[in-house]
Amino acid sequence: QVQLVESGGGLVQPGGSLRLSCAASGLSFSMYVMGWFRQAPGKEREFVTAIDWSGSTRFYADSMKGRFTISRDNAKNTVYLQMSSLKPEDTAVYYCATGRVRAQVAAVRTPAEYDYWGQGTQVTVSS
Repeated sequence: QVQLVESGGGLVQPGGSLRLSCAASGLSFSMYVMGWFRQAPGKEREFVTAIDWSGSTRFYADSMKGRFTISRDNAKNTVYLQMSSLKPEDTAVYYCATGRVRAQVAAVRTPAEYDYWGQGTQVTVSS
């Protein structure tokens, strides 16, 4: 049984930083693309970033480039999302996801391509 457990969310002031973690179990972690999505109230789930199995290829939504960094530690079965220069519009529930998604631009950005999702962690950016 595949499980993804996010952690690290919380309340942060505008301009601040947070690091989210997603611990995976029940799968051969090092073989899978890992993605991060977010969903704000009343909005659709939005692609944030993804990383291929080796960590050598990373994909970012345009609005996150330069502010967010995805990384993974295959020895720990964990993927990370380092977020900096946070803005109020970054407020959302952040989800990690994985599955048989191809490491291609169109595929990693599409929620339906992912088979497994975590429960999400709330990030609130507010003064």
